[in-house]
Amino acid sequence: MSFEEAVDKVKNLKQTPSDANLLELYAYYKQATVGDVNTAKPGFLDFKGKAKWEAWNSKKSTSNDEAKTKYIEIVDKLVEEIGLKD
Repeated sequence: MSFEEAVDKVKNLKQTPSDANLLELYAYYKQATVGDVNTAKPGFLDFKGKAKWEAWNSKKSTSNDEAKTKYIEIVDKLVEEIGLKD
């Protein structure tokens, strides 16, 4: 499966993945498409933004190809566990 196919599959899962899985997907997606974090860390009261920033920052120095591979692996696991919409 290609990275683009994996991105499409996430949109067609039967249910929303857990917050932990969503953060991992977000982090690897951003690392694959943008690279290392290039924005300032959100403020203390922006809990969602801060969590997303920290997840992405935890993938710092991960190569574009490795990030895409990890993203695909997570999507494969989620499709197996949750399934796709008909």
